[in-house]
Amino acid sequence: MSNPDSFIDEVTEEVRRDQMYASLRKYGWIGVLAVALIVGGAAWREYQKAQETAAAQAFGNALVAALESETPEDRIAALSEVDAPTGAAESVRAMLLGAEQAASDQDAAAADTMAQVGANTDAPEIYRQIATFKALSKNDSNLSAEDRRAGFVAMTQPGHPLRLLSEEQIALIEIEAGENEAAIARLQAILVDDEATQGLRRRATQLIVSLGGSLVAGS
Repeated sequence: MSNPDSFIDEVTEEVRRDQMYASLRKYGWIGVLAVALIVGGAAWREYQKAQETAAAQAFGNALVAALESETPEDRIAALSEVDAPTGAAESVRAMLLGAEQAASDQDAAAADTMAQVGANTDAPEIYRQIATFKALSKNDSNLSAEDRRAGFVAMTQPGHPLRLLSEEQIALIEIEAGENEAAIARLQAILVDDEATQGLRRRATQLIVSLGGSLVAGS
């Protein structure tokens, strides 16, 4: 005869197995659903990445094709028709358009285009700053000298990437207004600024000399 304990163990194991199968039949769909969601989510992310890559490539190809147009007028028209897939892409398109408009002596239109980029909250901050700077730099824009000066002053705060270039533009506005002493002092400050580039120092030096000022501040 078999061992009673062994028989009891076998019966107990069989009961447990039946219970497990019953649980799987009752709740197994939850695990299947979880796996399906994980796999489906991964597939959707890959699909989105593929779509974004395709849109970026199509956008780049459209820009290249537009810039290969023969005349400035054709390039401006072609760039105006390009659809941008994202806010950052729209900023790139608009800045290229503004550059073409400026090269075609359409300074007012270029300033308006750059101002739109500067006001685009979907664009990366550095794009907005560059576009705003370019818009303020256009003499033929609809902005007065004082409005342009105020715009550049706002960009001279410590840490601003275009701080010194904005200081240079303010000096040019001061020269236009006949404020030569203020312009010379501003240009002298640029010369001794550690963040000034060689090109900026060279331009500041030329302006100071042309204004009859000293290259050493205070002398």
